[in-house]
Amino acid sequence: MRIGIDARFYGSIGKGLGRYTEKLIAHLEEIDTENEYFIFLLEENFSVYCPRNPRFKKVKANYRWYGFLEQIIFPLELLWYRLDIVHFPHFNIPILYPKKFVVTIHDLILLHYPTMQNTTRSEVFYTVKFLMYRLVIACAVYRSHFVVTVSQFTAQDIVAQYPHSRDKVRVIYEATDSFCQFLSKTKEQAFFTRMGLWLDKSSDTPRSEIHDILKPYLLYVGNAYPHKNLDIFLHLALKFPAYTFVLVGKEDYFYARLKRKAKKENITNILFTDFVDDFELGTLYRFAVCYIFPSFYEGFGFPPLEAMARGLPVLSSSCGSLPEILGTSAMYFDPQSKQSLEDGLQTILTSSVLQDTLRNAGYQQVGKYSFTRMAEETKRVYEQTK
Repeated sequence: MRIGIDARFYGSIGKGLGRYTEKLIAHLEEIDTENEYFIFLLEENFSVYCPRNPRFKKVKANYRWYGFLEQIIFPLELLWYRLDIVHFPHFNIPILYPKKFVVTIHDLILLHYPTMQNTTRSEVFYTVKFLMYRLVIACAVYRSHFVVTVSQFTAQDIVAQYPHSRDKVRVIYEATDSFCQFLSKTKEQAFFTRMGLWLDKSSDTPRSEIHDILKPYLLYVGNAYPHKNLDIFLHLALKFPAYTFVLVGKEDYFYARLKRKAKKENITNILFTDFVDDFELGTLYRFAVCYIFPSFYEGFGFPPLEAMARGLPVLSSSCGSLPEILGTSAMYFDPQSKQSLEDGLQTILTSSVLQDTLRNAGYQQVGKYSFTRMAEETKRVYEQTK
């Protein structure tokens, strides 16, 4: 088969979608020596992807997401390569593409949270954008040969919204890497000092004792979109003043708004790190007390699974796909209830036995997911389109 993969989201520019696309291609390269693949990339990530399998060829397709060229010119380029099947890892398909394709739909967040909070543009602009979103995703579901999704929760959500898709939806779980990068001891101390978390000014503190000279902190990693429910950290920080709440994510409109709220309420024990690199993030995971994830809706729940892989006990919202993905390896709370979150956090903080239990259970839970299996199951979906 001649298989095309729309990899314009490939790598860090695509955030979660980029990671999914990158891991899928990397593991397809490892397992598939029969089919021929054409990987379509933007100018800015074209050099990032370096094929390791001779049956994988990269193609420059410099058509920005959600734009005119994506809908008009990109389908012509896809036709030029005479592909048997195209995989679009996101719902933004070229609606004029007439041949077989598979689409991955990770969630329906924008259908469930269609408020002006999700945009900084005008109401008219947002209304048009939302209508186009509904049109394109409906077209993607209706015209696709298969709809791949990443949890049973999202599969049920898709079928509820688009009942005709029932027989074409396929659940293929994602996974997370098991390794973690750390800073050297010297850079570690400099990083924690810059973050305001380092208490001991001596330079010869043994690494095994770092926990004793760090401010105890609780961790969140991810974006600050409204459905992530990060405003609840403002309440939590006031209730647990002995702890620093470290929120890791590149500053944008939503993070800036949350920072203004924290400043207005004079909350000083929330640390907004802005962007940190993988080594700094690995170090933050290493010494955090626990990971908190208060989201109202998740299609898969990658961030808390990543935290489990890094050895953190997880306190998670009980919404969306999270109980399905995290299983019994997390402690859950109702994200609509501040008291539920308070009680859950208090329970974790006061029980080292529970922390160890959650930590060990988390390692086991992470082991249930595999990028190789994800690639194998996706390849079978491709082959079922013959």
